[in-house]
Amino acid sequence: MKFSAPLVSGRLVKRYKRFLADVILDEDGTAITAHCANPGSMLGLKEPGSRVWLSLSDNPKRKLKYSWEVMEADGALVGINTAHPNKLVEEALQDGRIPELAGFASLKREVKYGKNSRVDILLESTDGAKTYVEVKNVHLMRQPGFAEFPDSVTARGAKHLAELADMVGEGHRAVMVFLVQRPDCATLGLAGDIDPAYAAAFAAAREAGVEAYAIGCDVRLDGIDAVQPVEIVA
Repeated sequence: MKFSAPLVSGRLVKRYKRFLADVILDEDGTAITAHCANPGSMLGLKEPGSRVWLSLSDNPKRKLKYSWEVMEADGALVGINTAHPNKLVEEALQDGRIPELAGFASLKREVKYGKNSRVDILLESTDGAKTYVEVKNVHLMRQPGFAEFPDSVTARGAKHLAELADMVGEGHRAVMVFLVQRPDCATLGLAGDIDPAYAAAFAAAREAGVEAYAIGCDVRLDGIDAVQPVEIVA
């Protein structure tokens, strides 16, 4: 995934109200408020003074022209925009970078399923077999090289796991893909201390036959790509 225009650099002042971030731009010292498309806690990724990069929109209808895309943390570039993971996983699937999910004939996004939900990606084979794929963004790293999910309580995430398990019960294939938007993690586990209910739901889903895979990202200032497998140790 390529960014449509060069990113603008700055320093984080604070992230607040979940979707807002105050930033001092490097170019001229201007203080701006950027949109932060990330509903999680961003644990470890909101330290004042952190170097950040923003995209700039030319849409005249947007109230906030800047969007927070990338930051520097733990010596690496980290993608923080949770609007991107579905697209990144779709590109990885199309390019065969998740071999466990290769060989599909069609790919659809945001298809209704379960109890009034939409699955992130629906894969279908030539014989009509369906694979339901949910995507979760990951960027929490509390130990070097070890990614964790979630970074805050997510009842919605637990609901998705139950619905994937229901799809397996109906005879379909169901998969959870964790998209790690940073390049410095080789393994991934569940943050059960942050959300024990999600950890329990994940264990139940795996027992029911839901598959789980993780893929890490090459994060650059011109784009982000999901490229390397990450081992799940949960």
